[in-house]
Amino acid sequence: MTIYFYKVWQPYGCFSNFSPHGIQIRGTYWPTVEHYYQAQKFVGSVDAVIIPVIHAAPTPEAAAALGRCCTRKLRQDWELVKTQVMREAVLQKFLTHTDIREVLLFTGDEILVENSPTDYFWGCGADQTGHNQLGKILMNVREQIRKLRTLSAIFEE
Repeated sequence: MTIYFYKVWQPYGCFSNFSPHGIQIRGTYWPTVEHYYQAQKFVGSVDAVIIPVIHAAPTPEAAAALGRCCTRKLRQDWELVKTQVMREAVLQKFLTHTDIREVLLFTGDEILVENSPTDYFWGCGADQTGHNQLGKILMNVREQIRKLRTLSAIFEE
């Protein structure tokens, strides 16, 4: 059975980048994965001054709006690094928060799909033809955590 997720308040809402699960990356605490991801778009760019504003945004929706402003210049390598930036943040989120890590592991080998009607890169889009990159990252993180648990169990013996 495929597991669909999208809004924070829906089942499996903890898989959303807007879920209230902060992460710490390279010494900085970010309120959500969305805050971190949107800020990373501007690292080293002429518009890097927006990073602290995104960091301080009161909600992930506000952080997303700031990061999606089309008048700002993104970092030059953004298209090359955006998936890795997301992967790092999502992994950190599930390594940090035990409760949602267990939810992720409890999904077994089910396919995870971000059921976004508008996003054809991170989600599946309205017609289910999107790339579902966020779902793929979550399934990859789930596998990484399983391997870490196996290694941990081996070293505890």
